[in-house]
Formats: sequence, structure tokens, C-alpha cells
Amino acid sequence: MISGVTLYVVIAVALLVLAGGIGLVAFVNGRKQPKPPVEGRGGGVITEERPPGTPDPALEPEPETPADTGATRLLERPEGTAGRLVWLRQRLSGSQGGLGRGLLLLLSRDRLDEDTWEEIEDTLITADVGVGPTQELVGRLRTRLRVEGGASEARAVLREELLTLVDPSMDRRIAVTGAEGKPGVVLVVGVNGAGKTTSVGKLARVLVAEDKTVVLGAADTFRAAASEQLSTWGERVGVDVVTGPEGSDPASVAFDSVRTGVEQGVDVVVVDTAGRLQNKAGLMDELGKVKRVVEKQAAVTEVLLVLDATTGQNGLVQARVFREAVDVTGIVLTKLDGSAKGGIVVAVQRELGVPVKLVGVGEGADDLAPFDPATFVDALLDPA
Repeated sequence: MISGVTLYVVIAVALLVLAGGIGLVAFVNGRKQPKPPVEGRGGGVITEERPPGTPDPALEPEPETPADTGATRLLERPEGTAGRLVWLRQRLSGSQGGLGRGLLLLLSRDRLDEDTWEEIEDTLITADVGVGPTQELVGRLRTRLRVEGGASEARAVLREELLTLVDPSMDRRIAVTGAEGKPGVVLVVGVNGAGKTTSVGKLARVLVAEDKTVVLGAADTFRAAASEQLSTWGERVGVDVVTGPEGSDPASVAFDSVRTGVEQGVDVVVVDTAGRLQNKAGLMDELGKVKRVVEKQAAVTEVLLVLDATTGQNGLVQARVFREAVDVTGIVLTKLDGSAKGGIVVAVQRELGVPVKLVGVGEGADDLAPFDPATFVDALLDPA
């Protein structure tokens, strides 16, 4: 027979083994399990052995999941204007510096004869400056360098005359302030392939960086996936995008976009218009209709024409067509960092009589910057 004392000892040992097993399971599974408090441990629980002072994993809180915190994907914070101007000069210096270097080398010759001036003219025309502006610039350079000195003054004189040619007096602000408490309305026009929809998305980032509230209108309903592309841009910076079925009436989507902007009380509505250049008459009719319909909700404050800078003089043909279709108030030059020739800035301003307001100098999300004449000219003459 087992004595009463012996039975109590067996039961006690069994309980200790069982408690130890529970502790072992808690450690292996890496999850907290209820354990009996131990005297002198301040109500703590038994876990695996560890060095003194090491945190007890069983006492640490469970990791939080997105469901616990309600976390959502963070919106992107676009680059501000100051930062954009810094890399604008860096990009332009690399891509456009050849023009400035070529002109300075020619103007620094000991003798500026007729052959040299012809080379200067050829350099400017090749850079898409245009015949008229080139002749004006060369005429002023010849007069000033003859009066003010030769090679030693060439750089200063060239900078001043190039800056005059680019015309810093033009108002390059984007009109985004509406009247009577309504949002400003920006229509963005241009042929497919020029970077129009991408420019609308990047413009939204510029406006958001300036703390503007924005609604985008995906009215380029004839191009497959244009609405999806613009919606992606909107999601990245947290702005609403109004869309319609593919092939639907662009004017209807534009109308709904501005109506949404008015109802939400946003600062700016930017509308991406149809870019299919089927024929001149059709384009004029479509853009004219969009503008008339939109203005039933709020006045159009800006019409930006997007041109691919790499098309050079061909871009001027497009500019003429759009000028007849709608009252263009500003130019967006894309791909200025590629094979584009910087003189197109001068040529298109002369052609339309309106300023280049924004330039695209890369494929990045924030590679759209306000056009600054001094930054542009300095990049030509001081290549990186």
C-alpha cells in the first residue's frame, strides 16, 4: 500500500511536470499562455530560462496588424517648386548644354568674320530657334560685340540676349483661381503621344505640393486605358478622378468633372481632353464643345497645350491647329531633356504668342517644373 504521504508526493511531482510542460509549449509556439504566478516574481509568468534582465517575450504585446491599426497606404508627398527648379537646371545642363558651348566657342574666336556669323546662324537654326528669332539675335550680338568688346564680353552679352529672346516678361503663372468661389478650371489639350495625360497627372502633383485641392477629369475617352492611367496618378496623391465609359462623350465627362469640383468646393479642376487628331475640323468642333459645356459650370481659367519638344518644327504645325481650335493660354513642353533642341522654347512662343509655362525633363513622377527663363539660359551656358 502506498502511504498517504507518498501519494501526496507523487501528485505534487505530477503537477510540477505538467506545469513545466505548459511552459515549454508556450515557448515553442511563441504565444502567450496562462501560467500560474510564481511568488516573488510580481505576478509574472514562467517561461524558458533566459539571462537576467532579458525582456520576457510572454509579457510583450502581440504584433499589431493593419486590421488592428486601421493603417492605409500612405499618399505620396510631391516635390515642391524649389526642389523642381534645382533639378530642372541639372537636367537641362546635361541635355541642352551643347547649344551654349557651341555658341560660346564661336563667339570667343579672335576674329568674328562673316563665316563665323554664318556658323552662329546655322547653330541657332539647327537648335530649332527659328529663322526670324535667329536673325534678330545675331543682329543684336553683332552690334553689341562690335561696340562693347570681343571675346572677353561674349558670355555676358550672349546671356543677356538669349534671356531677352526667351522673354522673361511673359506671365508664366498658371491661372488656377476661379471666380465667385468656384474652382479654377484648366483644360489640357494636345495630340496623343505628346504626354498629355501624363502631364495632367504630374500637374496634379505640382498643385498638391502647393496645397491646392484638386479634381481630375478623364475626358480623353477615345484612348484606351487613358482613364485608368489618370486614376493611378490621382490615387498616388489622393485626388478624385471623374471618369466615364470608354468611347463616351468627352464633353459629358468634362461637365461632370467640373460639377464635381464645384460641389466639393475644390480649388482646381484639371481636365484631360480628347487628343485624337483625326481631322482639323473634327478637333476644333470637339474642343470647342468641351469648353462651352464646361463653362456652364465654371469659367475656364487656363488652356494648356502639351507639345513633345522632340518633334521640333513639326510641333509648331500642331500648335497652329490647336490655336485655331481653342484659345491656348500656355504651353507645356515635354521631353525637353531628350533629343529636343532648346530653341523650340523660343519658336513656339513666337508662333503662338503665349508663354511656355511648364517643362518636362524626365520620366519621373515629379519631372515637371515651372519654366524659368533665367534657369533655362544659365543651363545652356553653364552645362554640368
